[in-house]
Amino acid sequence: MTRPNVFQTLLALFALIVSGPLSAEDQPNILLIFSDDAGYEDFGFHGSKDIRTPNLDALAERGVVFTQGYVTDPTCGPSRAGLMTGRYQQRFGYQEINVPGYMSPNSKFLGDDMGLPLDQWTIADYLKRQGYRTAVYGKWHLGNADRFHPRYRGFDEFYGFRGGARSFFPYKNGRRNNTRDELMERGFRNFEEPSGYVTDVLGEEAAKFVARDDEAPFFIYLSFNAPHTPMEATEEDLARFPNLTGKRKTYAAMMWAMDRAIGNVFDAIKQAGELDNTIVVFTNDNGGPTDKNASINWPLAGTKSNHLEGGIRVPYVISWPEKLGPGTFDRPVSTMDLLPSFHVAAGGDEAELENIDGVNLWPHLSGAKKGNPHEQLFWKKDVRAAMRRGDWKLIRFADRPAQLFNIARDPEEQSDLSPENPSILKDMFQKLHQWELTHERPLWTLDQQFEEYDTDRMDRYRQPGRDLEPWNWRPDRKTVPPQSE
Repeated sequence: MTRPNVFQTLLALFALIVSGPLSAEDQPNILLIFSDDAGYEDFGFHGSKDIRTPNLDALAERGVVFTQGYVTDPTCGPSRAGLMTGRYQQRFGYQEINVPGYMSPNSKFLGDDMGLPLDQWTIADYLKRQGYRTAVYGKWHLGNADRFHPRYRGFDEFYGFRGGARSFFPYKNGRRNNTRDELMERGFRNFEEPSGYVTDVLGEEAAKFVARDDEAPFFIYLSFNAPHTPMEATEEDLARFPNLTGKRKTYAAMMWAMDRAIGNVFDAIKQAGELDNTIVVFTNDNGGPTDKNASINWPLAGTKSNHLEGGIRVPYVISWPEKLGPGTFDRPVSTMDLLPSFHVAAGGDEAELENIDGVNLWPHLSGAKKGNPHEQLFWKKDVRAAMRRGDWKLIRFADRPAQLFNIARDPEEQSDLSPENPSILKDMFQKLHQWELTHERPLWTLDQQFEEYDTDRMDRYRQPGRDLEPWNWRPDRKTVPPQSE
């Protein structure tokens, strides 16, 4: 797809950035759409030939596509913690995925007590203070205990589930056969299974929230659990993909359903006459886990749970028709940039934000600021870590020497340049360590044996490809990787 690298109404955008507090009628609505475990290529606007996403493609056509959009972690929970707080989640001890039953018994917190620390402000906390009505629909995965509930984290409304995965169909027996974090919940402790396919229901709930007659602007966090496992789709959606088989067929049907649900919300925004002044962001929580759901991260190497580009680079689109014209942005950005960007767009003062690692993107999109929004970006899980500085990327492994790549020339990360650039390697290694010194110790950790699975999966998908041959992990130990990672 050929796209102009230009932006419209830039002076209006810059004027907004420096204008200060806004009236409710001038504040933009904000819709943040987060998919779960989608592959990097698996969107029409990223070139997929067999995954159909017409509504997201239309969003990309009218918005800005970020070609180097990153998450703060290659797994679900920590990625969401970075997104919601605008911070590196390692700074407050949320370094590891929180999956009850798979954690080290030496963790400080286990089970339902693993969650986003209560002293951390979320996007919703800030926007609610700015007069927004706020809602989250779908997957939470930031703590199962009541004290971590979305209603206590800045959200007025919640319909979704507290945990990391669940069926896409209603549970017939409700609480008798399922843990609380799997159950759909309306508000606080009102457990209510959906009337239909979960993905469709989430879109319907968000659309109804948009349609309410309310003078206050809205912030909706539409957090799909699609296309995360379990691999479940309706027969009608499966029938749309007669040329596909196995998991890929189910995956395509799940992606189609998600795109349809997103289109439902877009239609509600149009009918409310709010399309021009609604910021819509679409992105994904981490790279696709090819072995689990047949997602494809082409042209990138790697998958979910590792620090290759295929684990941390994600689709990333922002649309704001009233202020921002279509185009591409080719410099590295992060999902933690959304909190300060939303805060400023809503009329907030960037100086009010304390201890935020994300940056306000609007001056970079308008051209008021030149260069990369981030001088450097970091990732860390256990001993494994990575750092991006300019075009250089360092990856530190658990079981082999660190490697150095030039992402501009080698986005597939196939040519290790560390032997030719020892001084760059050493300097970045030291900078990475200095960043680690700013962290809190992890509040919980996975059992150490799961590092073996993550390393083996990285090696299995070390070369970019569209290979969907089944891969069943054969561990040295009798372990099973977490199913709701």
